[in-house]
Order: sequence, then structure tokens, then C-alpha cells
Amino acid sequence: MKKIINCPENVVNDMIEGIVKAHPEYIKRLEGFDVLVRAKKPCDSKVALVSGGGSGHEPAHGGFVGEGMLDGAVAGEVFTSPTPDQVFEAVKAVDNGKGVLLIIKNYTGDVMNFQMAGELAEAEGIKVDSVVINDDVALENSTWTTGRRGIAGTVFVHKIAGAAAEKGMELEEVKRIATKVNDNVRSMGMSLSPCTVPAAGKPGFTLEEDEMEVGLGIHGEPGTHKEKVKTADKITKDLMDKIFDDIEIKSEDEVAVLVNGLGGTPLMELYIVNNEVQKILEEKGVKSYKTVVGNFMTSLEMTGFSITILKLDDELKELLDYKADTPAYKQF
Repeated sequence: MKKIINCPENVVNDMIEGIVKAHPEYIKRLEGFDVLVRAKKPCDSKVALVSGGGSGHEPAHGGFVGEGMLDGAVAGEVFTSPTPDQVFEAVKAVDNGKGVLLIIKNYTGDVMNFQMAGELAEAEGIKVDSVVINDDVALENSTWTTGRRGIAGTVFVHKIAGAAAEKGMELEEVKRIATKVNDNVRSMGMSLSPCTVPAAGKPGFTLEEDEMEVGLGIHGEPGTHKEKVKTADKITKDLMDKIFDDIEIKSEDEVAVLVNGLGGTPLMELYIVNNEVQKILEEKGVKSYKTVVGNFMTSLEMTGFSITILKLDDELKELLDYKADTPAYKQF
């Protein structure tokens, strides 16, 4: 195993310290916990958003703490859910009196621990609600989930629900918006190589030199199948076909696109993928309203990408365009 770390047991702590020192104007660490919160609480009382999950997906989730997105992010060990007490402390730290929305990716540990933390917070008089993100069209059930997995589509939920909260909407409305995004977003990914969890010291799965894994999860969970490596255009078409088979998007509809790198894929290749995504949308008569390309929800050093398509209406477009300013996402 070759990694630029000190020791496997300290990777999360060292990473969090490094993030805070890089972005002190945006975030600070909650003392004693693997929790990042806004460096300055919003001046106005607003619904607070908390998300998180296992580390190894950076810049998710700490990179999205800031104006117009998250108020707090909780980091578990690599590919491991944060504990309920960590989430509970995050909720208490960010609550402004108008309630807290937990944005949870659909993994068994995350769902259980975040919801347990919500119950602890409610017992202390904090109003808490949650939404579980399940945008992955690859599998109905997987190694770590009942139902679909939550992957890169979560970023659009952070952005749009974050805007709703920033605009002063009440908790019920912010949850409605987050649920609406989840209902209209679909993602699917692929990989050319595995990744290595530092504590494990070896890759989580194997691929032959001429193989790729289609539909895998962001922790390296098995996808739908392995097959021979294809051209970028053919891979992209296969993923887009699967997405369009799962959600009705008609000619003249507008969508937002996220082409997301898994950590080890050059931007050159992500832009090649996006080129084909845009061609496919144009052929279908679908309008690409906004496109984001880059590393937003990674899997350590995995080589691969995912495509996320969000079907928009006027309400979602307005919130997608709303100002956001975080370490990993800036929009003015």
C-alpha cells in the first residue's frame, strides 16, 4: 500500500486538522469531535443542515459546509458511519432554534446512527427531521443498504436544500425541497480500479487490466457487472441509458448535470465524458441548464466517475442558482 499518510489510525484526525487550517474562514472543528461546522454561525435564525458519513469521499462532506449549503458535517472513520454521539453533538452545535434537517445517504449504518442522533436531540427539545438520499439507479439493494444507495446526487440535495434554508424557509419546507430533489435526481457510476482503505492495507476488490466495474457503490461495493473496458462515449451512453430508463425526462425538460470523479480520474477524462453527456441530452431534446464537472463525492483513489442528472422545475432552478460559498462549492 502506497499512501501519503502518517499512520492509518490517525488519517481522519490529520485530515480534519488540515481542512480547518486550509479554510479557517469557512469552517472550524467542534472540539473533541470529528465534526466540522461553520466558522461563524449565520446572523439570522435559520433551519440548519447536517450531513456526513464515512471519510474517504472528500470533499464530501466537510467541503460543503458554508453559506448556502451545510451548517455541519460529521466524519466517520474511512468508509464507516459516524457514531450517534458525533452526529448528536453536530446537531446541538448548529441548531439556531428553527430546527435541523439531517441529510442522510442510504447506507444502513448512516441511517441508523443519524436517526438515533435525531431522537437524542429531540429528547433535548431540538426539532429534527431527516431525508434519506437514494439516487443510485444501479441496484435496488446492495451490500450495505436496503433499497438504493445514496451517492453523488446528495450534492444537489445539499445545494438546493441549503439554499431553501438560507432563504428562511421553515423546516417542513426545507424537507419538502430536499425530498423533491431526491425524487428527481438519478446517478450511476463505474470504475476502472479499486481503492484501498488505509486500515485494510489492500484493495477492496480486483479488476483485470482490461476490465471495468459498472454500477459500483462509493465504498467499492459490487455493481451490476464487470465487463471489458469501452470507449468513454460507450461507457457514458450505457450509464445515461440506465438513468433515462429510470426517470421520465421529456424533450424540452431542463436538467442539471454533475459529472463526478471518484478521486483518481483526470479532469481531462471527466470533460470527455461530459462532452458525450451533453450530446446525448441534445439528441433527446433535453435542455442542460447547469453542468458541474469535478471531484465532489470521491472514493479515495478510485479511478472512475459517476453521472448525476437532476430534473428541474422553476422552483429548483431558482434554488440551484442561489448563492453558495463553501470550500468545495462556490456560486455567486
